[in-house]
Amino acid sequence: MRKSHHPRMLRDVARPAATTRRTPAVTGPGAPVRQNCPMPLDPKIAGRLKRDRDGLVPAVVQQHDTGEVLMLAWMDDEALHRTLTTGRATYWSRSRRSYWVKGETSGHVQWVKHVALDCDADTILLRVDQVGAACHTGDRTCFDADVLEVAP
Repeated sequence: MRKSHHPRMLRDVARPAATTRRTPAVTGPGAPVRQNCPMPLDPKIAGRLKRDRDGLVPAVVQQHDTGEVLMLAWMDDEALHRTLTTGRATYWSRSRRSYWVKGETSGHVQWVKHVALDCDADTILLRVDQVGAACHTGDRTCFDADVLEVAP
């Protein structure tokens, strides 16, 4: 595993071993900053993130080797921390109000290869090795089913 020297690239993430320690659940976005958390998000990263009013940042997910855009999800500090430390894409579900690790129930895992912030630090880019479908509908990407026509 190597860290990038580019200021906005958070790190390249190595594929974790088959047994990874799970981080206990927390209260989620909007909760007060946890002072006694044993493994919080690096303050240098947390201080740069620009979150929405619910404490969330959009995460664009892309296939690492083809550039294919797979999906859009939401992350808070804890989801980003879990993603960076486990190598498994972890998101905040706005509908279920809980964390979810992509592929934990479906088997359609996202192995994280690279994480970066955009120039404004208000969007996260995850480059992943997608196993199976990325979309909950079973499509390869969340952008396969509803393609809009563009005038010539």
